[in-house]
Amino acid sequence: MKNRTSAITALVLVFFGLILRFVFSGHNFIAYGLFFVAFLIFLYEKCSKNTKRIVSLVLALGIVYFSIIEIPIIQASKGDGDFDADYVIVLGAAVHGDTPSLSLTERLEAALSYLTEHPDTLAIVSGGKGGGENLSEAEAMYNWLCDKGIEPSRIIKEDKATSTYENLKYSFEIISSVTDKAEPVVGIISSEYHLYRAKLLAYTMGEKVLTVPAHTTYLSVRLNYFIREAFGVTYQLLFN
Repeated sequence: MKNRTSAITALVLVFFGLILRFVFSGHNFIAYGLFFVAFLIFLYEKCSKNTKRIVSLVLALGIVYFSIIEIPIIQASKGDGDFDADYVIVLGAAVHGDTPSLSLTERLEAALSYLTEHPDTLAIVSGGKGGGENLSEAEAMYNWLCDKGIEPSRIIKEDKATSTYENLKYSFEIISSVTDKAEPVVGIISSEYHLYRAKLLAYTMGEKVLTVPAHTTYLSVRLNYFIREAFGVTYQLLFN
């Protein structure tokens, strides 16, 4: 009876994981978490007591590590408050055809608010053209901000980047080529869950930045990407 209940529970978790993975966008890592729990249920039913102890220890260590790595991610998600930047780098996200995705729109709304409140700040909109996109993310952001009333002269397009690293690298190169200040104040605008990794990347490049959070509309999507960032930050710490 116990084995049957465990098997049913695992199958239910896999079922909901498949729905989140293939039906609802922006929930991949929650789905992977459900698959992992289903796998653990199956494993605990099949393995010996000693193996269970080892798996439990590894799992406990993983939970502790995950909790520790999430602390700075959550803390950084608040941004750095109000500040006057010479330049803000708006990090790109997906474009569906010609239309900014919800994630990109959220970043653009944060950029619009900041640029409106800080009329002397210039924006660098950064992002290349990916699969399924009719134009670069930079071009889509430029068009969106101009349509909302931001002067085109205040927006610089960086349309080559294909990763956060390249977003920052190419944007800092642009700033270096156009600024007349020895140490311009630079801000990064991105989704709140993404700010810690972006700031960490900038630090590895020798750049000091401040951050402005774009708030993710849906709680479940926000949770998904906070989970993802733990893996993104881990990768960055190991390989950058």
